[in-house]
Amino acid sequence: MRSRNLFRLAGALALAGAMGAAAQSGADLAPLPEPKFNKDQAELGRYLFFDVRLSGDAALSCASCHDPKKGWTDGEPLGKAYPASEGFRNTPTILNAGFKKRFMWDGRLDGSDMGTLVRDMITEAHTMNMDSRLLQERLKQVPEYVAMWQKFRKDDINGMRVYGVVGEFVKSVVSKNAPIDRFLKGDASALSESARQGYALFKGKANCASCHNGPLASDGNLHRTGVPENPGVTAEPLRHITMLRHYSTSGMPNYMNAFEDVGSYAITKNDKDKGKFATPSLRDLKYTAPYMHNGVFASLGEVIEFYDRGGGPGGELKKLGLSAEEKRALVAFLESLSGDPVVIEAPKSPAYQVRAFGKN
Repeated sequence: MRSRNLFRLAGALALAGAMGAAAQSGADLAPLPEPKFNKDQAELGRYLFFDVRLSGDAALSCASCHDPKKGWTDGEPLGKAYPASEGFRNTPTILNAGFKKRFMWDGRLDGSDMGTLVRDMITEAHTMNMDSRLLQERLKQVPEYVAMWQKFRKDDINGMRVYGVVGEFVKSVVSKNAPIDRFLKGDASALSESARQGYALFKGKANCASCHNGPLASDGNLHRTGVPENPGVTAEPLRHITMLRHYSTSGMPNYMNAFEDVGSYAITKNDKDKGKFATPSLRDLKYTAPYMHNGVFASLGEVIEFYDRGGGPGGELKKLGLSAEEKRALVAFLESLSGDPVVIEAPKSPAYQVRAFGKN
């Protein structure tokens, strides 16, 4: 009992100290803002997100890899891909994607351009393998889609603009009722005592807030932490081929000799960026396991153990020396970043209709 009381006292002192340090450095969390999106476009985007006709073989939808019932991921360590290929990185959730600074694990896409992200996913050969010209012709044969389109535009459905429409729906998918948001807005009871102690560690001894800050608990920047390679990437030929194809199309030199995920280096060709990946958001972690860019850790406990020992070789991290009780408190806090499950049921996709001659 005495040790528990001492831990509580230490936690209270650490919380006060960490809040002071965070205020000095500016590294802290913030409540999630209200999303901004075009409602008419988002409504059409909702249908398109779940429609398999947006893929080349008309068998995959965006929701095939971003399943609302799996935290808007596919729930696998390494992502699914178009038939005859497999992914080589973990599928990130689209929750709160509208607030991101950059997209993709290697940070190659600007977070302010959601349409380009959607285009990348729909047209890439190893994801949905769709041609924009074919996409627009398919959608123009669905009267309900044409009617929804004409609520915000008076021209025909255009393949390039469709990507922005799907992006408006993605912007609408946001976390709900997370305890941390209530706490940051003044409700001290929103976090348990253990979670409050974890918050102190998050901003103090564990130093998580140096990279995990702001509304998303992410600085949006690229860092090298030395995460171990997922052996499945090179052990499974289809995954290795997908990785090498990505390197090839990115113009990476000597890509055929690559047997590890080089991260941002494939994009920048700067040796300093080898092994650097975008800082992920920590929101809704309860629903988005497994973790890291390659899904190599199955639980939050494994992630904390990795950081506690100073990450992996060549990383930027330092050993933390957390006690078992501190690790439990940190897990309790991280779980407070998850709100109610955000589940949107797939709408029934309207059928094709024959178009009148001369109106194509």
